[in-house]
Amino acid sequence: MQTEYRLKPSVITCSAAMSACAVGHQWTQALQLFEEMETRLWLTPNVISYSAVITACEKGQQWARALRLFDDMQIKHWLTPNVITYSAAISACENGGQFVEALWLFQEMQTKHQIRPDVITCNAAISACEKGQRWAEALWFYNEMHAKHRLKLDVITCNAAISACVKGQAWAEALWLFEDMRSRHWLDPDVLTCSAAISACEEGQQWAEVLRHFEDLQELTMHAQEFTWFSMPSKKK
Repeated sequence: MQTEYRLKPSVITCSAAMSACAVGHQWTQALQLFEEMETRLWLTPNVISYSAVITACEKGQQWARALRLFDDMQIKHWLTPNVITYSAAISACENGGQFVEALWLFQEMQTKHQIRPDVITCNAAISACEKGQRWAEALWFYNEMHAKHRLKLDVITCNAAISACVKGQAWAEALWLFEDMRSRHWLDPDVLTCSAAISACEEGQQWAEVLRHFEDLQELTMHAQEFTWFSMPSKKK
């Protein structure tokens, strides 16, 4: 005779399930599970739970729902957001084109909760500036990451900042960022970086620079093709 065991879901298992939904871009399922935690399972969500469901809403382009959940966790449950929660909320604002709300959250996390932003948080803020066509603010974030927060920039950081300058027709600043990422931060540009740099040169009528960056782009494309070729599994005879 077999004994049937029924395990009750916990906050940890529910949070993990919502994180899985976020990865799979299933925000409706994550939100449904979150609501069932309290109504059906009688579980009290914690910061990890809220971070998971906010991330799911961010992936699903649901910035308004993400912000409502962000407020709810503090008002209803007296929970303090962490850097992951703030990063998800800022990214949700970025995806929704809510530049002002994104910057407000970035400032609040430091002034209200003394939370130090990480690279993901700063990248989301710079991307929000890019989509809001605020190149000066994007450039400020770029410099603050290294000077104030001592964070190691990555290619995503540089691409977002360069793209913000290109969209704002600040081609000189875009080219400065392109050189700075290589000379000061020792980062190799990718195809997106070179494409943005070419656009900046075109806007500034810097045709010699266009050719130089086009050569960089061709070299990157060639390396990518070589990598793809050598990565292909060999056919068995």
